[in-house]
Amino acid sequence: MSHRDSHRLPLIDLLKVIGSQLIVLHHLAFYGPMSDYAAPLMPALIDWLSDHARMVVQVFLVVGGFLSATSLAPQGHLKEPARVGSRIFERYLRLALPLLLALVVAIAAAALARQWMHHASVPDAPRPMQLLAHLFLAQDLIGEEALSAGIWYVSIDLQLYATLLLWMALVAAWSKGPDTALRVLPLGVVCAVAWSALQVNRNAHWDISAPYFFAAHGLGALAAWARVGRTARVAFGLAMASVLLGLWLEWRERLALAASVAALLWAWQRTRSSFSVQATPRSGRVLGVVHYLSRISYAVFLLHFPVCLVVNAAFTEFVPAQPWPQACQ
Repeated sequence: MSHRDSHRLPLIDLLKVIGSQLIVLHHLAFYGPMSDYAAPLMPALIDWLSDHARMVVQVFLVVGGFLSATSLAPQGHLKEPARVGSRIFERYLRLALPLLLALVVAIAAAALARQWMHHASVPDAPRPMQLLAHLFLAQDLIGEEALSAGIWYVSIDLQLYATLLLWMALVAAWSKGPDTALRVLPLGVVCAVAWSALQVNRNAHWDISAPYFFAAHGLGALAAWARVGRTARVAFGLAMASVLLGLWLEWRERLALAASVAALLWAWQRTRSSFSVQATPRSGRVLGVVHYLSRISYAVFLLHFPVCLVVNAAFTEFVPAQPWPQACQ
């Protein structure tokens, strides 16, 4: 997302900042041993961060769908020729190149951490097949252990982007014009959302592949298109109804959160022009800070785990195993 576009979407920036910080706190709480020692001081907070903060990933999924729809098809149909292969490869490079650098850091951090502590959170030294799987973002699909926390999300993001782009390209190829695409494109996404919410998302075995997350990602895309026309608004309503039906069949907090974020984005799009105010130096500085934190959120997401790993190992080796010293992380 460009600098200019991001400033037009301050809510997106804010959601990314909050989400990235909660993911960091989740991993701090989930991967010990520092959090294990500190837990008696704040058991409720550690438990919540460990068990529930991970649901913030749904925010990234919805935002990802929203931004993909906005960049690829802002008016509800592809604004340029499909170029499916090159666009997917560009997306891969955008995701994978920073990831590969972060993996080098993670492998070095794990090697250092193994010198100071023995803990389940420390990855083993990588094997050639494991490295190859990470190169193609396929480690979960072929059952290889991840070398750092959160890498599964990068793989899912690429799968979701590719799936949405392929659907857009098919609609563009078969449609006689933009008007047909405006009707067909969102309805296909509705079907994917309903399939995910009513069936796939209820089976945890699917959580290594894109269909498990179609509901959250699709809701984000439909929220972006809801301003385009009546069909898109109806499609968003149908998708939300299918998700509510899925929640009635089996309650899932993560899916409820995704629906809430999508509804927030839809409402914000409808009302943001009504709340426009004269910019002030102070508000400009605040938006600038939020935008900066949003821009670095992916780097924080990739690099925080090796940093946490080394800090945990250092505290294990050099700091007394007592709650207060271990809580000062």
